[in-house]
Amino acid sequence: MSFLNFLFGNKNSDSITTINVIDYKAAISDKRVQLVDVRTPNEFSRGAIKKAVNIDFFNTTVFENAFNKFKKDEPLYIYCQSGMRSKRAANKLAKMGFTDIIDLKGGYMAYK
Repeated sequence: MSFLNFLFGNKNSDSITTINVIDYKAAISDKRVQLVDVRTPNEFSRGAIKKAVNIDFFNTTVFENAFNKFKKDEPLYIYCQSGMRSKRAANKLAKMGFTDIIDLKGGYMAYK
């Protein structure tokens, strides 16, 4: 645990990696991965990354229940519109026991 993690209490940050769009596209291409869009259904309906599952971060009950079906020890790729919401989602997922969370820097806006 780093000194900053100790000071600010974020013990789960070691399980979260934020990567740029080029690396993200390469990581999810031609592979079967756990890919989740944490935007609202309305945002998702206006465009999303192919093969992404939509789980609304703001719907707490659905969010937690939906992620119970995912494998906590396999890479989990997440994104939102700009990267802020997915950062919050990643922290929540780390607390839920996910060990390898990959967040898209800049979100869907950077991807398209």
